[in-house]
Amino acid sequence: MGVVDRLKAIGPGALVAAAFIGPGTVTTASVIGAEYAYLLVWTIAFSILATIVLQEMSARLGLITKEGLGEAFRGEFSNPIARGVTVALVVSAIGIGTAAFQTGNIVGGAAGLATITGVSENVWGPVIGLVAAGLLWSGSYKLIERVFIGLVVVMGLAFVLNAIIVRPDIGALGGGLVPTVPEGSTYLIAGLVGTTVVGYNLFLHASTVQERWDGADDLAACRTDTIGMIIVGGLITTSIVVTAAAVFPEGTQIGDVGAMADQLEPVFGGYALTFFAIGLFAAGFTSAMSAPLAGAYATAGALGWERDLKSTRFRAIWMTILGTGIVFSALDYNPVEVIVFAQVANGLLLPILAVFLIYAMNNDELLGEHTNTTLQNVLGGLVTLVVVGIGLQTLYDVLIL
Repeated sequence: MGVVDRLKAIGPGALVAAAFIGPGTVTTASVIGAEYAYLLVWTIAFSILATIVLQEMSARLGLITKEGLGEAFRGEFSNPIARGVTVALVVSAIGIGTAAFQTGNIVGGAAGLATITGVSENVWGPVIGLVAAGLLWSGSYKLIERVFIGLVVVMGLAFVLNAIIVRPDIGALGGGLVPTVPEGSTYLIAGLVGTTVVGYNLFLHASTVQERWDGADDLAACRTDTIGMIIVGGLITTSIVVTAAAVFPEGTQIGDVGAMADQLEPVFGGYALTFFAIGLFAAGFTSAMSAPLAGAYATAGALGWERDLKSTRFRAIWMTILGTGIVFSALDYNPVEVIVFAQVANGLLLPILAVFLIYAMNNDELLGEHTNTTLQNVLGGLVTLVVVGIGLQTLYDVLIL
């Protein structure tokens, strides 16, 4: 397959990139740039590498076995108790977790539109939710994929153009690739890695690659899509850090992304503010679609249900997740508590998923000649150790609240 053909095959990777570039990532990256300038750029580089390693495994598992990650979970446990505990863990952490994040996704997208139009987030929130519901209800994977690709392009243009306008210090930016941990930055490092390496994306990717490709012959195209689109997501995150670092004096603490957008206006005029708001809307809207879709794939797979976009059960799952976000966004509900739960769930579940993936990817009976190489196992092991640390950090943060 030639380069042009591989570019035309881009698809599922865009869903993954769009899913992790949500309001949470925009917020965390903005705070990192404002407080520490370029010092934590290395965290983005690591997060992208970790995401590529795990997502490639997940995509390969789905493409070769024709199973989702949920089905693979069920298949590895013959003991009814172990299987029941596994299903409960997946459904609670992924299903409920995506529902918790959904409120923040919709509110974040609505904040972007509110900045442009002056109309309240409480009005735009339900509108975003209903439009997302319409696209998911169509049951057309190709349509959903095209929307995601389009919105990733919008996000990329909005945030990257802002970064170009501010003319970053390239030397300082390069220096930020050297790992350092400034005092007080640990929680932000954990936060950025945690919002990039997302557990439910593993379920989403393993299922969506089957919608696009047929099997082992398409592994090269799948890898191109995965690596390329995740790198694009990393460039978008870096652009947000760069913008914040250039606009604010190092050490500035900003309360929210809206405050940052307001600060951009006197520096660059209304154009930069508009670009930023459009990017924020795209980030919120793509996450508002991907979270319900991922939750549906994960829950349906774990329960042994059909993973069909048009099936009643599948639709019931994503409608429940999406409906939660619509209701809370309309009621002006403060999503902090449920988002904290979602972060804890992701932080605690991710190491388990990573360990399971590495175990499954070394199963000859499952994957045949497509099992992990030694290098892939080493990289996967290193990533797992780090996400275990993130899980412990997340738990520690919650316990001391």
